[in-house]
Amino acid sequence: MGFVMEFAENLILKLMEDPKERDKKFREHLYAVKDRCTKTKEMWSYPLRPYGFWTFEQHNVQLRRDAQISEVLGRRDVYDDVIRKALGHSMNE
Repeated sequence: MGFVMEFAENLILKLMEDPKERDKKFREHLYAVKDRCTKTKEMWSYPLRPYGFWTFEQHNVQLRRDAQISEVLGRRDVYDDVIRKALGHSMNE
């Protein structure tokens, strides 16, 4: 019976993770997240945004939804203006 208990104990200990190894992995993960956060905060402090930043969907959802804003000159599709000119419609209809 002692052999079975010893075998079960060794099996359980083998399946458990080493607390030092787990702590090391967590610490590495924590430092990686901290570095990413520091980099993000640094990027946010810049006055300029990278190319395409303001074209992300999250920034344009309200502008597309609100017809009054989306039809402002420069916001509407350029080809709509060309079609309106070709058909002879006024721009302020």
